[in-house]
Amino acid sequence: MPTPTALAADPRLLAALAAARADRAGALARLVELLRIPSVSTVPEHAPDVRAAAEWVAARMRAAGLTGVRIDDTPRHPVVYGERIVDVSMPTVLIYGHYDVQPVDPLDLWQTPPFEPTERDGALYARGSSDDKGQVMANLEAIAAWEATGGLPVNVKLVIEGEEEIGSPNLDAWMRAHAHELAADVALVSDTAILAPGTPSIVYALRGLCYVEIEVEGPRRDLHSGQYGGAVANPANALCHIVDQLLDQATGRIRIPGFYDRVRPIEPAERAELARAPFDLGAFGGATGDAGGWGDADYSIVERLGARPTLDVNGLVSGWTGAGAKTVLPAKALAKVSMRLVPDQDPDEIVALITDYVATIAPPHVEVTVRNLHGARPALADRDTAAIRAAAAAYEIGFGQAPYYMREGGSIPVVALMADVLGIDTVLMGFGLPDDNLHAPNERFVLDQYERGVDTAVAFHAALAAGGGEGDDPVAARR
Repeated sequence: MPTPTALAADPRLLAALAAARADRAGALARLVELLRIPSVSTVPEHAPDVRAAAEWVAARMRAAGLTGVRIDDTPRHPVVYGERIVDVSMPTVLIYGHYDVQPVDPLDLWQTPPFEPTERDGALYARGSSDDKGQVMANLEAIAAWEATGGLPVNVKLVIEGEEEIGSPNLDAWMRAHAHELAADVALVSDTAILAPGTPSIVYALRGLCYVEIEVEGPRRDLHSGQYGGAVANPANALCHIVDQLLDQATGRIRIPGFYDRVRPIEPAERAELARAPFDLGAFGGATGDAGGWGDADYSIVERLGARPTLDVNGLVSGWTGAGAKTVLPAKALAKVSMRLVPDQDPDEIVALITDYVATIAPPHVEVTVRNLHGARPALADRDTAAIRAAAAAYEIGFGQAPYYMREGGSIPVVALMADVLGIDTVLMGFGLPDDNLHAPNERFVLDQYERGVDTAVAFHAALAAGGGEGDDPVAARR
């Protein structure tokens, strides 16, 4: 593949970049239109809005030059599909994204209404602006720029779904049913953040997820703690005991037997690469209110954030939680617990391990149930493939700097799904920033990031096409 400098001189790429840059105002106006649609997938009352967003995305796909665009219904929210097959001998990129968004609560913490996109201090504030509508639009605008200047240099297929924020419950079945149609050389997902403004990074690994609910039941009903306390086991007390045994607070180590058995060690070369990335500890502390000193001291904070497994209590419910006092001995207690997993941990195996362990540590006279709510496998990509090299070159063209390579602490289940169902690796080429307030009030997408994201997406197609003819190129080898 040509160097980024040589690639940037390609007349076709220059024309596509010029087209994208000439239409900045149009690209922003279209993003604003999409952001006005309150496509909150988890709230049944918003189902018509989710459908409206799917129809809007489909219309934009057609306008951008994609063919075969359709909206496929699922038992809940639809999947939008479109493609542009230029030449079957060219590399094919499967682009995934989602048009659904998180709820906006608490509404009173928003400075401006979440579905009235507002420009402020160089950013566009709205729910979904960064996660993931803005990043989906960056890829669509890049396709439109290529199609306006002679056509794409690669084949593209787009899958934009409406259930990502509720765990994509119907995507697996849909993807398996359309696996032949979705055949591609590589997948591209723009649903992540870079390190900092002007400091791009390629995410090559994602943690998986095991999410369980631990319920402890005791008496048939809530009891008066004065009348029954000391003679009836308290489920809230029992749950506190169980939760305390899951994690060593002093070391950050998880106490579940066998939990670390399959954890793949971080190779020295990878640790050195992760150490290269600029990490602003002051900014981290400012954003979290914590300097990041807690955790397993054998690993750096960057490694703890993306390359090591975790266990966190996400919610606790029991007894009286209102203002003031109520002397109640609760009948039930509930904890929601998430565990982020790393290669080669398996979420189903982790469910079995925590279920067995909780059974051994549960106090007597209570009943304990562990329910598996959600799981996702971790993903780890080879950093030395044609597609990753293409993304690196694209970032250098779009942002003017070569990217760092990072692991991401969150989970994107579709990455493992596409590897399993379609047999393809994924390039995670995101354009957001760590402080975009995802899933929180005042979500934003910095406009410069949007513009650079479009340019980077334009350059990615050129870079992948330029590397596609080399004999040792993994993309070429798949054809």
